[in-house]
Amino acid sequence: MSNIGYSIREALKHFRRNWSTVFGAIVTIFLSLFIIGLFVLGSAMITNLVGNVEDRVTIQAFLSDEADQAAVDALQAKVQGWGNVESVRYKSKDEALQEYKETMSNRNAADAVAALDGENPVPASLVIKLDDPQQVEATADKLVGDPDFVAVCDDPDDVSASVQYGRETVERLFSLTNYIRIGAIVLVALLTFVAFVFINNTIRLAISSRRREIAIERLVGASNGFIRGPFVAEGVIEALLGSLLAIAVLHFGMQALIPRLENSLQFLSFTLPTRIVLRTYAGLVLGGLILGTFGSIIAMRRYLKV
Repeated sequence: MSNIGYSIREALKHFRRNWSTVFGAIVTIFLSLFIIGLFVLGSAMITNLVGNVEDRVTIQAFLSDEADQAAVDALQAKVQGWGNVESVRYKSKDEALQEYKETMSNRNAADAVAALDGENPVPASLVIKLDDPQQVEATADKLVGDPDFVAVCDDPDDVSASVQYGRETVERLFSLTNYIRIGAIVLVALLTFVAFVFINNTIRLAISSRRREIAIERLVGASNGFIRGPFVAEGVIEALLGSLLAIAVLHFGMQALIPRLENSLQFLSFTLPTRIVLRTYAGLVLGGLILGTFGSIIAMRRYLKV
């Protein structure tokens, strides 16, 4: 404990004597962690937006107008029991027509509906929502091959035409999601490595300026741990200050930016779950401490060789 106290006191003395070098190290750590945090939160925001779109992926199973309601109810109960199905909702012809009117409200839907002369050509359907949207194609194929659905589907001659989920759109969406997740992992790893190099070089310069002090301590018999202590403490304190500064800028920046984005794009939600934000902040502090500690230790290796 006495060695820890000595290391902290020596680190603080160096802060006062060489404030410009310390300031440069803190700014380097801040910028490195800020870029990492910005990218992590940005990736999480994009993934969250894509995830919201994924949650809206549903299967529309169109039903024949002559289908027996008891058979439809039995099919609904059967599909509800499938492992990947979250819910199955029956949408009547009237509900489907009303939804068409609302969806096409700005596209002369009223004229189109009036031209039908009271007829409703929109079929009833089962709207299937999945626990895992990634399994939408497998679930749709299973439905097409189900004999109970074939018996009540809108087009028995081409059963697959009675099952719609926007195949091409969904495939592009899932490809985009996978690319974002892989890219996030690769770029965060790259940014972490770059941050480590910057921090290591900054600490190396600080240690180099005190190489005579280190040499004197070695001559009087100080242990490597005793010599290393103040530098490790300095790296830890600088990393802590830099990470807290990065968190503060990210936090207030998000509070200023997100409301403006949501006002401009009201149909999208840019708000991140609190747990993701807190985990990112905790990761920045922990990552900063690790980078500062190991950066100091590695930077000192050449000065502690016998």
